[in-house]
Amino acid sequence: MAMENDETAPRCWVLTDGKAGMETQCLGLAEALGLAPEIKRISMGKPWRWLPPQAVIRPLTRLTAKGDGLAPPWPDLLIASGRKSVAPAIAIRKAAGGRCFTVQIQNPAVDLKNFDMVVTPLHDGLSGDNVVTTLGAMGRVTPALLAAAADRFAPRYRHLPRPRVAVLVGGSNGAYRLTPEIATALARSLADLARREGAGLMVTASRRTGGRNERILHDGLAAVAADLWDGSGENPYFGILGLADHIVVTADSVNMVSEAAASGKPVHVVALEGGSRKFDRFHDAMAAKGITRAFDGRLATWAYPPLCETARVAALVRARLAARPSLAPGHLLLARGGDK
Repeated sequence: MAMENDETAPRCWVLTDGKAGMETQCLGLAEALGLAPEIKRISMGKPWRWLPPQAVIRPLTRLTAKGDGLAPPWPDLLIASGRKSVAPAIAIRKAAGGRCFTVQIQNPAVDLKNFDMVVTPLHDGLSGDNVVTTLGAMGRVTPALLAAAADRFAPRYRHLPRPRVAVLVGGSNGAYRLTPEIATALARSLADLARREGAGLMVTASRRTGGRNERILHDGLAAVAADLWDGSGENPYFGILGLADHIVVTADSVNMVSEAAASGKPVHVVALEGGSRKFDRFHDAMAAKGITRAFDGRLATWAYPPLCETARVAALVRARLAARPSLAPGHLLLARGGDK
């Protein structure tokens, strides 16, 4: 049972520097455990924000007023992600005297013994007794969430013909580049698809897409059945995942590809300039599992079991808590899945 309003529920913190991709993974795990966590978004002062985690001295005193403060009562469960969260997470675990079960998502690049569990993608190549690897990134996508979001956004997209295609556009990052030339080619390919297949396009861009690329997409899709979210109002992201018959997603985001895969719908991946060995390993693994295919401008259909990594990791967290009777009493509820 969910423990959102239960005063006896374990106290759970989600700790990040506020980056959406990191926070989403932490929230997804907390929600899979039936918890409503306190969200802690931290900001570290200079020069500490630039230093590796092991070089940050007294990290809880290096936080600035731009972010949230970290003080007792300490949580029973801490779920953290991102480089800037590593040193504070270690400090919280020590300050709590070992009674705070600490889950670090993504490779912390420090001694793994500082955490009770480290959850990292398989393509990172990390291993250890307390390491849990996932095929992709964890997230918040569940059948119930998609169904509710689909109902909420159905009126917005009712005018679009079927098949309906969710188009998730990321942008340039440290590994990939979404150039105007690629955006132009993508818009042309999507417009051709809409005309040929009679499809309706539900398009959402990210902050990394860039204004120029968004204008290219908007102009390139103006003559076909397409709805490009302009950033105003509630983000329809989960709604279009729930309403879609197919999903087209750019290759730059492990999170977006993983969330698309959690829907169980055909996932067509758009190649961008660049890449890296880590990204290549991720995309190769997803394709080998029959989850994704390269986007070629057509709507092939295939089936696969929806990616359920968040639920799998939540089950492992419960199992490890059950094996740790020395932890705070609140963990007992969590280990039992919330039963009283």
